[in-house]
Formats: sequence, structure tokens, C-alpha cells
Amino acid sequence: MNYRKYLATLLFLFVMACSVAPARANTLGTDVIGMFPQNVGEFAYADLRQARALSWFPQLKQQMLPARFKQFEQFLTAAGIDPNSQVEELAWATVAGTPAPAPTAAPPSGNGANAAPQKNAAPGPSEQVLGVALGSFQPERAEAYFKAQKLPVVKVRNSSLYAFGGGSGPADLFFFFLDANTAAFGQRQQLERLLAVRAGEEQGLLTDSQMLPLINEANGTGVVWAVLNGTYAQLAMQQLAPEAGQFPQAQQLVSRLHALSIQIIASSGVEARFQSVCATPDDANTFAALLQAGLLYKRYQLGTSNPDLASMLDQTRITPAGDRLNIRLTLTDEQMLSLIRRNTFAVTM
Repeated sequence: MNYRKYLATLLFLFVMACSVAPARANTLGTDVIGMFPQNVGEFAYADLRQARALSWFPQLKQQMLPARFKQFEQFLTAAGIDPNSQVEELAWATVAGTPAPAPTAAPPSGNGANAAPQKNAAPGPSEQVLGVALGSFQPERAEAYFKAQKLPVVKVRNSSLYAFGGGSGPADLFFFFLDANTAAFGQRQQLERLLAVRAGEEQGLLTDSQMLPLINEANGTGVVWAVLNGTYAQLAMQQLAPEAGQFPQAQQLVSRLHALSIQIIASSGVEARFQSVCATPDDANTFAALLQAGLLYKRYQLGTSNPDLASMLDQTRITPAGDRLNIRLTLTDEQMLSLIRRNTFAVTM
């Protein structure tokens, strides 16, 4: 699965879907956030310990989490580690493998219009994933199994990176234990960057002035949250709202998006918070008006053919606030399961 496309599908569900009492969510530690390198396109988190208590999560998991995490789970299971009970939290990032020119994007501050523009790396054909899983592991037992199976292993610094495949291709997935509570997985290039960050040889995500403010805002708010930089936000918006392509003004607004964040909060229902950082307050106001008109038209279309979705649209709240555009919406557990059964989250290549 292409993670960028997955996230766009996730956004589509919640935009086409405002508030319930939130369950307390875990906060991802800065020690974990700081392992990731700068200039990632997307950064996301899932509190698996809390999510497993949700009736709809087993079905959603098959469509939501990166395909690479599924391979990681298979690898752990083969080594005698139960990922369903021993992996408690998951953080992952998507990295553009081949940088390309992209629109300028200012840091996601409340005064984004006055901030100095910066460049984001556009996703390339070799998009990669870097993940960190937190839980309770038995590294010695797992590593003994890997050695007995004569799996390909690469020594990087003082770490042994075990390969899922042949271990020689650029897309091959590796993983290793940092300690008894932390495991990392991803392509070798990204794992080497993680080790370089930990060694102080490369700057990490904690020094990223564009992504970190939004990460700090989202962290601890929901069972699942994600932050996209400007380039990825624009791509996601184009995919989740293709109808916007019919309106030149909407296309221009999308091309100027600086960032985007999502928080999913679950307790007696599901609340989704969607926030885009626009170029100016005027952009946010105009974008809000266009989205409200689009939702009204979609509501009219779905009035009889899909009353459940039409009801969700009625509950959607779109509010501009400075250079931010906030969207809040609510789903019941039954509505969530209904949409999952229709493969709302599934992505075809």
C-alpha cells in the first residue's frame, strides 16, 4: 500500500463524514519523536493499546496501518513475539525517496502569512517508510531465532539489522531492537538515518520548524493522529477532494497549503479533527466557503441514495480561524463499522 494514498483515503472518510467526550490518549515521548530525521513528508502515531479496545479497530487496522507494519508483525510472530499484545504504540513516517522541486511552504504557525517560505521535498517514485514500535519485547530470543533461520543481516554501527527479503534491494525492509521496549523498522537508508540522528550526526525531527509545532499540537489528543508537510498536504487534498479540480480558485488554494494535521479521538463515538494551514487568513476563509458549498451539494446528491452519509455531512463543522481551516465531525461506532465494511479505507494501486 502506498501510505500517501492511504492517508488521503483516511482524510476522505472523515471529511465526508461534532463532539464526544474524549478518552485520554497517550502522549508520544520526545525521545521517540527525536529519533526520526528531519524533512519527512508525513508523521503519524497510533495508540494500539487503546485502539484495540475499540469495536471497529480490528477491521480498520487491515486498511489503515502501513503495509510495511503488517510485514513487521509477521516477522515478530515468526520469532515468537505476539504483536497484538506486545506492541503497544506505533509511530511512523513517510519519506520521499527522490526529492523534487515543490511549492514553497511556511512554518505552520498561527501567523503563517508572515513567515519566511521554505521548500518541501516532493514525493518521488521510491517513497520509503520508517517506523518505531514501542512495547515489551525479548530481543535475545528473537535474534536467536533470526540467526537460526540464517536471515540476511547487515551490521550498521553496533546494531544488527535483520532483513525481511534478500537484504540487497533498496526497497527491502529491515528491523532491529534498540532495547527491550523499542524496535525500529523500515528501509535500510532510513534506519541508517535514525542511527545517525541518535549519534548526533544528523538533525532530527525535534529541530524541524515546519513539522514540530503541528506534531506538538496533535500529540496526546487522539488514538490516531497524523501530520503532513505542505507537499503531502497538497497531494492528499487533491486526492480526497477531486471535485475541487473543477474550480480554478480551489486548485489555487490547494497549491498554497502549508501543512495538514488529523486527530482521531474515540470513546463513545469517533471525533475527527482535520486542520489545514493555509497561506493566509483570506485563503482559509475562501476555502471554508468552498468546502461548505461542496458539502451542501454532496448532501443534496446523497439525500436518498446514502442517507447515513448524508446525515454525517449534516454534522460536519467547518470553521476558519486565522490561517487555519478546522473541520470537526462525529461518527458512531456503528457508522464507522458500516463505512469500513464498504472498504472506505481500502486503497487500490
